[in-house]
Amino acid sequence: MNNSSKPRLEDLNVIVAGQGGDGSLTVVNILADVLRTSGLRVYTERDVLSRIKGGITAATLRAYNGERLCISSHIDLMVAFDQAAIPKYAFRLNAKSIVIYDSSNGDLTAESKLPEGVRLIGVPLSRYAVKNFRRDIYKNSISFAVIGRLIGLDDGQMKIAFEKRFGRRGAQALKYNLDALNVGCTLADDAGLTIGEGLFEIVATDSKAHMLITGNEAVAFGFAVAGGRFFAGYPITPSTDVMEWLVKWLPKFGGVVKQAEDELSAINMSIGAAITGTRTMTATCGPGIALMQEGIGQLGMAEIPMVIVDAQRSGPSTGMPTKPEQSDINLLCYGGAGDFPRVVLAPGNPEECFHLTVTACNIAEKYQVPVFMCLDQGLSQNTATVDPIDLTSVVIDRGGRLDAEQVSKLEVYKRYLHTDSGASDFAPPGTPGGMGLVTGNEHDEFGLVSTDPLNRNKMVAKRQHKMVSMKPELPLAINHGVETADIGFIGVGMCYGVILEAIDLLGEKGIFAQYHQVRTLWPMLDDTPAFTKRCPNIFIVEYNATAQLAKLIIAHGGEEENINNILRYDGIPMQAQDLVNSVISKLNLKEDEVA
Repeated sequence: MNNSSKPRLEDLNVIVAGQGGDGSLTVVNILADVLRTSGLRVYTERDVLSRIKGGITAATLRAYNGERLCISSHIDLMVAFDQAAIPKYAFRLNAKSIVIYDSSNGDLTAESKLPEGVRLIGVPLSRYAVKNFRRDIYKNSISFAVIGRLIGLDDGQMKIAFEKRFGRRGAQALKYNLDALNVGCTLADDAGLTIGEGLFEIVATDSKAHMLITGNEAVAFGFAVAGGRFFAGYPITPSTDVMEWLVKWLPKFGGVVKQAEDELSAINMSIGAAITGTRTMTATCGPGIALMQEGIGQLGMAEIPMVIVDAQRSGPSTGMPTKPEQSDINLLCYGGAGDFPRVVLAPGNPEECFHLTVTACNIAEKYQVPVFMCLDQGLSQNTATVDPIDLTSVVIDRGGRLDAEQVSKLEVYKRYLHTDSGASDFAPPGTPGGMGLVTGNEHDEFGLVSTDPLNRNKMVAKRQHKMVSMKPELPLAINHGVETADIGFIGVGMCYGVILEAIDLLGEKGIFAQYHQVRTLWPMLDDTPAFTKRCPNIFIVEYNATAQLAKLIIAHGGEEENINNILRYDGIPMQAQDLVNSVISKLNLKEDEVA
């Protein structure tokens, strides 16, 4: 029996903020790992600038007894390495919030504009970092002890977490950070945060082991497990983590990773690998997709399979590279010269990033088309706990591949043979008798260039028919919530967690809703337009200014009269309470109509 008078840690929201380079994200990542191992599910979010150092940045963590894939609208604990960070995020504090701030240069001034009742704890983090280690950066490790004591971690847990985090950096780095942790424990004692005096009791609520993973990492993992063996890419925020994961792990599977000099080179390297029959992927974001368009067109004409990851960010052009947006939907679905089949898949959480990447690899190779993985900065880079991924459930389908014996039984091998599905059996280069030509020109069944009108009609129809053949294999939408509710949500990517929590918050007010989570954007499947016809109040939530997802659905038969647009494009992630407020406002509900 639990005899403690302290509340159990059920829903904790922590923000760590300071100048870029202060190590805010490091603190949050270590804390996330500790709380994950304590049985809580965690989710992290970052608010960073597109520079290496300087400017106010922050990392936020939510630890929850259950699943919440978004940050709450309020902050329980704020840690400020720079007092200038406090006014920026003070609007998310309330009377129950606590602020730990670096008091090296004095106490807080009235300019911080904190809500009444906020508890302040000043700790000279920077002064002690410089005094003991001659480097200001160690203030983040010092602060971790104060945070841990405050929320109820014991010193042993914090030490183990540091050994796990810094042990791989070498003995000296580990020693300095453990020493910094000890300095922090002393400062916590001085602040009255002695062992056992934390605000919460952390009790393991889930005995299962959890993975802590980002969407980018999950995509890379899925690609490797699905048999992907070649990746070429150019570093561009926020897609770079895909390449970084694969650089470390893909060679262990016998794969190859190439960092190209630009996106043009990346797509063309990938085309060369894919032509050999190797499962291939590249990753980029909006500007990179724009540069790749000619190569993507060749994938369509030459029927070359490839998975292309688009980690969307604020645009156009350079835009806001570290901020979320979902404004490439039109580009993915309609971009490129001419008509050619393509698939666009949209996962909603890291686990789906893994599984839909496997699906993308199978669809790409079976139907010999480009398949886009439509992510966004939040889904790509925010970490979340997921249940261990069941690798035994992965099925690899390479489509119609011919070996030498199968080719020898053919009267003649035609690389682009007309078939009922639209996809032609493929003999990898070097297969005896399996010679074929690859060109960006229109061609006949052998790959020979042709401008004959009858052949042109046949080849266009062949390629387009793939879209019909593959539809039964494409991921259908998943419906969440109360299926008979009159209020429905549609949203993809980082909208997933926000919508699910908004449904819970609305339910607490006696307003019931459902969520139609679209997973295949192109070709648009029939279930999504049908949803907009049977649910009278649809709210399509998206991060762009022109309602690209809503217009895509309407163009394929969605009921426009039932659709309300909730748009955000300021670079700030939406919170569930924002969405609830928007729904209540758009429905013109009065206070006495809301429980």
